[in-house]
Amino acid sequence: MFWSRKSVKSDNAKATAVSGSAQPTDGGASGPRLITTNKGLVAHNLGKSFKKRPVLKDVSVSVQRGEAVGLLGPNGAGKTTSFYIITGLIAADRGTISLDGRDITMMPMYQRARMGIGYLPQEASIFRGMTVEQNIMAVLEVVEDDRIKREQSLEDLLAEFAIEHLRRTPALALSGGERRRCEIARALAAHPNFVLLDEPLAGIDPIAVGDIRDLVRHLKDRGIGVLITDHNVRETLDIIDRAYILHDGRVLMEGGPEEIVRNDDVRRVYLGDRFSL
Repeated sequence: MFWSRKSVKSDNAKATAVSGSAQPTDGGASGPRLITTNKGLVAHNLGKSFKKRPVLKDVSVSVQRGEAVGLLGPNGAGKTTSFYIITGLIAADRGTISLDGRDITMMPMYQRARMGIGYLPQEASIFRGMTVEQNIMAVLEVVEDDRIKREQSLEDLLAEFAIEHLRRTPALALSGGERRRCEIARALAAHPNFVLLDEPLAGIDPIAVGDIRDLVRHLKDRGIGVLITDHNVRETLDIIDRAYILHDGRVLMEGGPEEIVRNDDVRRVYLGDRFSL
């Protein structure tokens, strides 16, 4: 693990008190569960077409603070489109996105970020012409007016992600793992309640997979909700609490990893008969 847990305080308990918990209604072994809470980050009945071809058909997804949720499915199922609508990268044709009951459907990405929705893209997003310290401070200067508090937050984040010794290192000189830590620290500088991870497991080695697992656990300990979309289904199921399986633009099933692996419909269209955790 490459960060210190000592900086994680009572965020998880506080977030739980604020958000409450989801109370899904089981729609059957093969059917998606219905969202019955307006707390947390909720996408409701999303629809999207490209060139008159429907790619999303009434997709509903929810993420609560302190949990990790996967958005999975075969190629062309609609998971990436759903994910990008939730981030604000593309607009839905119909449906809504809400945060703790507040409609944010029409808000651009930067406004969603200000409301506490962080986004880490698959490709490198670090400011290449800056040092590690400057990368983090660039965000702190936007969200914190008090200079002393900014400097303290910087020190806390550098310590939390064990990158104090890299503070004056140019971003271009960082290794892949160091760069990712810097990006995560910078994302947390904005005090997000939710972090959306786009393909975090793509093209990484087994050690890095362990780092991502630790990252997700760390974010949950902070009371942050995590939404992950990835093509690496086995590794993703290993680090999430539950997942939505999309097929043909619809939610085929929502449930925990073990439920998903046991489901006959999911095996038929996505996992295959020989898949196991």
